[in-house]
Amino acid sequence: MEAVVSRKKQIEHTATALFKAKGFSATSMRDLANALGIEAASIYSHIKSKEEILQRVCFRMAAEFFEAIAAAEATGATATEKLEQAIAAHVQVLTHNTEASAVFLHEWRHLSEPFHSQFLALRDKYEAHFRNIIRAGVESGEFNVPDEKFAALAILSGLNWIHTWYRPDGKMKPAEIAANLAAMLLNGLSAEAKLPVTQVGTP
Repeated sequence: MEAVVSRKKQIEHTATALFKAKGFSATSMRDLANALGIEAASIYSHIKSKEEILQRVCFRMAAEFFEAIAAAEATGATATEKLEQAIAAHVQVLTHNTEASAVFLHEWRHLSEPFHSQFLALRDKYEAHFRNIIRAGVESGEFNVPDEKFAALAILSGLNWIHTWYRPDGKMKPAEIAANLAAMLLNGLSAEAKLPVTQVGTP
């Protein structure tokens, strides 16, 4: 049983790397078999299809993000602290496995139903955590933003490119990246910051 689990993890790891490099659609089971050095037919004794791997990666990553943000929200007393912790948690998950992060962020579109709809619902639910923190900050006077959804999406959009340039052997560790990004992003939310007269509509 242990050998079976090990092989399944090996298949998932290799497939994830291929999905990132080539894209889900362009990756065939033959590509996966060649990368593993085994016959394509033998892969089916461990998985049903390549989409099964995509499902596993996407929903496992989603679970990691939810676990991380729940812990972040529990640690902060103020909205500012909670948002700093949420950003740090998001960065930590993204940098833990950049290949899986890339697949999670870009290849989810290839999920079939009902998994596609389930994934979108989870994404909306996760974004809502950021919107709620920002709303609480607006109500407490910590933040001054024209639109909560716009602010949340701007933060997440800025964070979600990390996997394209982060290197484990780079100058900054994940905690340092998170601290620097939080400082830059939160300065834009500060109640003392000057905002344009024109309010930004909901995207």
